[in-house]
Order: sequence, then C-alpha cells, then structure tokens
Amino acid sequence: MLVTRQAFSWAAWKRLKLPLVALITIVIAAPWHVLATIRNPPYFAFSMHSGPGEYRGFFWFYFFNEHILRFLNLRYPRDYNTVPRPLFWLLNLVWLFPWSVYLPATFKLSYKPETRAGRVRLMALCWIMVVMVFFTFSTTQEYYSMPIYPAVALLVGSTLAEGGSWIRKGTRVLIAVSAVLTVVLVTLLALVWRIPVIGDISRALVQNPDMYTLSMGHMTDLTLQAFAYLKLPLAMAAFAFGVGTVLIFVCRKDRWRVALGAALMMILFFQATRVALVKFDPYLGSYPLAVALNQSPPGQLVEANTYYSFSSVFFYTDRKALIWNGRENNLEYGSYAPGAPQVFIDDSKFLPLWSSHDRYYLVAYGSEMPHVERLLGKANLYVVKENGGNYLLTNLPL
Repeated sequence: MLVTRQAFSWAAWKRLKLPLVALITIVIAAPWHVLATIRNPPYFAFSMHSGPGEYRGFFWFYFFNEHILRFLNLRYPRDYNTVPRPLFWLLNLVWLFPWSVYLPATFKLSYKPETRAGRVRLMALCWIMVVMVFFTFSTTQEYYSMPIYPAVALLVGSTLAEGGSWIRKGTRVLIAVSAVLTVVLVTLLALVWRIPVIGDISRALVQNPDMYTLSMGHMTDLTLQAFAYLKLPLAMAAFAFGVGTVLIFVCRKDRWRVALGAALMMILFFQATRVALVKFDPYLGSYPLAVALNQSPPGQLVEANTYYSFSSVFFYTDRKALIWNGRENNLEYGSYAPGAPQVFIDDSKFLPLWSSHDRYYLVAYGSEMPHVERLLGKANLYVVKENGGNYLLTNLPL
C-alpha cells in the first residue's frame, strides 16, 4: 500500500474491511492464547532478560522470549543457530530448483500497478522482500524463507506465461545443471558400487552434534562409505536427472513441455529421496527400541540426553520417563514452572536408581555410552536392543 500510494487512502483501507478481519482473527486465535496465559501464571511480565531458572509464565515466554528476544538473538535457551546471511538468500536457489533458473526472468516483468497483473506481481515482490529483509536482521535458519515460496511461484509462473529470451536462457541453464548433477550422481554411484555394506547406514555416518542446531546439520554426518548404503536412491536420482535432461533438451523450444519435463524430473527425484530416507530410518528412528521395550518386563523408563532424542519411544510405548541430563532446550523453561513434574535427574540421582533392585530401562545414543559405562559400570548394563547405534539397556538380567 505504501508503494502504490494507498497507505493514506481512506477508500483503500475501507476496502480491506479491517474490523471484520480483526474480529475473525481474534475469534480464531485469542481463545487458546488467553487460556494458555490463565493456566500458566503470572499473567503479565515484561522483562527483556532471559536466563536459566527464570519462570515468568506463558505470556512472557511466548511473546517476549519466543518472539522479541529470539528476533534479537537474546532468547534463552539458545538451542538454535543462524546461517550466514548470504547463504540465507542464496540457498533459495537450491530449495526452489529447478524453477529458480527462471528467477532472473522475473526482473523483466512489469510491476506497474496500473494493471491487475502488475499489482499482483508487485504484491508478490513486496511479500518476498518483507519476509527476507525481516529475517536478514534476525537469526536466520534455512527454512525461515519458506513463506516466500507461493509468491515466488506466482512470479515464476508469470514469466513462463510470458516467455521470451530469458526463459530460453533459463532452460539452457537448467539443462546444464541437470546434466552436471547426472554426471556427479553417476560418478558417486560408480565410486561406491563395489563397497560392501554391513548392517545399517549408522555404521558409516559420523556425528557432528555442534552442527545440529542448523536444520541441515545432519548433512555433515555423510561419508563416502555412507553412500554405499544409498546405491538404489543414488541410481534413482541419477535416472531422474538423466531423463529430465534429455526431455528438457528435446522440448527446449516449447516452454510448457519444458515445465512438464522439469516437474517429472523432480517427481522422480523426490521418490529417490523418499527411498533414501527409509535407509536412514535405523539412524533417525527408534521404533525397534520401542517394540523391544513393549516386549520386555515392566520397569521405569529413563532417557539419556534431551526429550527429543527418543521422543518416538514415548509415542510408541505410551510411557512416561525420567530425563537424565536433559534439562535443556525447549523443555527447560517449563521445567521451572510451579507444579511441573520432577522428571529431570542428574548423575547423582540416577546412580542410586540404577543400583536398586527395581527394574529400570535406559535409552541412549551410542555416543553417550562411554559416559554411561563410566558412571554405571559395564557389569551393570544389559543390552535389550541395539538399533542404528543407539541402545535400550536395563539394570537387571532379563
């Protein structure tokens, strides 16, 4: 409205019907926020300080800690990270591939508000810039840019509808990038083709916990050996980009067939990623541990590290648990609320429990095992189930 000089137009504001919009928003959003505030006093706190052991109710946590202080990078706990600003912008070329090759063509579009098409394009451009500029001045995770994708799709669709030399140039870039990806994937497949695989993919991965505060942090866990477990999805991805390259090259003079070829290429590629994700299930999932726990004698469950580490075990077994050395991240704040369940324990509280005559179960990462063995002693650990390098242990013989 500022760009189109309508910000000071009473007629423009009247068309927005803001009272009705505000009423609908309040009816939808207010009840939950009001009830959450009432159920978690104190009702109102306005401190700009966030630190360990401080509890100021839901209102402060939600509006101050999770919005204002997160934006200012002052939120506690700091269980998140930020990617460099240039990457925050440039990675959208990857997330939006193959359609990102046509983004330069959007500069040739008309954004003049004299026509309906121009106004819609201008709105999409403002939509994109507001989101990207806002988060550029805040902490930036890779996925914070996702709200711009519908607007980008509108602009890319508009460029494809208009055609022109920039679309042809984008298609040539798409052919080149797809061909390079095909060669890279085929080469990678050839390098790992004769590498034997034993067990599941967790054996070939490395762990970089310092990187996991980024949403793509687990990419650093990959090794060449790990790709030996991904031969089928590698072949599927190479096939997808190979077929896509050929189709797009053959249809390069017809932009609509090029678009269909690119869409088919990505549909095939997404199937490859789905198959790859299944291969990662032993490393990322805990279902076999939950099954083993359900089939074992009754006992108290304890989880090492944060709740999220084995949250699926709680889901599949419908059990509550003690959290050992996991009073951190998003659960830490609520753990200091009056009446919060006292489920967080440290070494001094866990050792006597494990040494008692009652049965306890422990789910733990493989990386936690050295500390577990030092504290509890190998002789006091009985492996119930191992899955993807993670363990379900008990303190008494089965």
